[in-house]
Amino acid sequence: MEELAQRPPPPAASPAHPEELDETTTLVCKPRNKGGTSNLSSAAFNVINSIIGSGMIGLPYSLKQAGFPLGILLLLAVAYITDYSIILLIKGGNLSGTNSYQALVNKAFGFVGYLILSALQFLYPFIAMISYNIITGDTLTKVFQRIPGVDQDNLLIGRHVIILCVTIIFTLPLSLFRNISKLGKVSLVSLILTILILVFGIIRAITFSAQVTQTENPWVFAKPNAAQAIGVMSFAFICHHNSFLIYGSLKEPTLSNWTRVTHVSVSFAVFVSLLFATCGYVTFREYTEGDIFENYCRDDDLATFGRFCYGITVILTFPIECFVTREVLANVFFKGNLTTIYHVALTVIVIALATSVSLVYDCLGIVLELNGVLSATPLVFILPAACFLRFSEERWTHSDNLLSALILTIGVLVMIVGFVMTVLHPQDCSHGQEMPYCFLGNASLYNQTVLSSPQTHQP
Repeated sequence: MEELAQRPPPPAASPAHPEELDETTTLVCKPRNKGGTSNLSSAAFNVINSIIGSGMIGLPYSLKQAGFPLGILLLLAVAYITDYSIILLIKGGNLSGTNSYQALVNKAFGFVGYLILSALQFLYPFIAMISYNIITGDTLTKVFQRIPGVDQDNLLIGRHVIILCVTIIFTLPLSLFRNISKLGKVSLVSLILTILILVFGIIRAITFSAQVTQTENPWVFAKPNAAQAIGVMSFAFICHHNSFLIYGSLKEPTLSNWTRVTHVSVSFAVFVSLLFATCGYVTFREYTEGDIFENYCRDDDLATFGRFCYGITVILTFPIECFVTREVLANVFFKGNLTTIYHVALTVIVIALATSVSLVYDCLGIVLELNGVLSATPLVFILPAACFLRFSEERWTHSDNLLSALILTIGVLVMIVGFVMTVLHPQDCSHGQEMPYCFLGNASLYNQTVLSSPQTHQP
């Protein structure tokens, strides 16, 4: 990543050159020093891969929390704010002469702001790494259990062993890369697998939804847990914590190129997310869990294939989050420069800590909710808007300033209300339990669970 040293300010616009009269436009469009190796498509793959991570499987549950119609509207709104704030973040960096999220906040709000941002920017990807390991253990364990002749009680296919093996064989070696642009092809593979998962969700929405018993009012417009839903959506869409990394990896890091990358990436991500969220909720309605793959029956071979694809996807996404956590620590404690030995040591320590937590904690839903409202919401809504407002030289009535102020206000409200609602109405964790509609032959169990389901699963 480029050094944190501030660039000298550009020369002032001269009235003799009409094309330079817009000083702000000249400033934010000025190219930075070249040195990256990513083309636009590679950068877009990295952004998409960063967005479509573990949070995607919580999106159907967010529709259950908010109410299906309102949930769709909120998902579109969060996607728009994500697109706008990613570009706003880079604009703020160029306006302030900084080239990292930390340096931007430091210049805008001083050392205290820098520490707050560093904590958030570390916690979000670090907790995401934990959630990726939880998903890997859950999904791949059920995949191996479906292999003919394999004993389901075999310790070698247990959750802990699988997480350790995947970490040592795959995620650690990929995370040891020093250049994030090297993950472009890995991100492409992850993107292809995500499309396969989407196809699986569509098929099961068509073929399996009739088997799930109807519950009361599954299509109500709005529910009181909308703030929690926004937190989960923010968790799913956030990529701000590594935007400067990906932006700096571009061969031509200009605002116009970054805008194209952002629009394409977010548009594709919202298309995939809407389809996946809709198919998941339409299939299971009030039974929808925080981890949608917990809703599918163990003997569903198509679901097993979907679990396998998603497990591989999060394995390939894990290194991008590790890049960010390592970058934050390097900037805070090593002034942005890591020798090879420190690079390897810091990577191993971060991954070891994340793996240790994921080995002792396996409930994904609360991880997504709390990380969404406490980490993702400030990173997506509050800080990009606040930094831009701090450096903007436009009148306060300018559209960018008004929209930034609105986004900042919404972010503060979502963060406060979402945290309170998460504490007062925590999600029930039904980790590893077979759902009632999977026991069609057991009428007593089926009827008893169906009758209690709205109370049991309603947050």
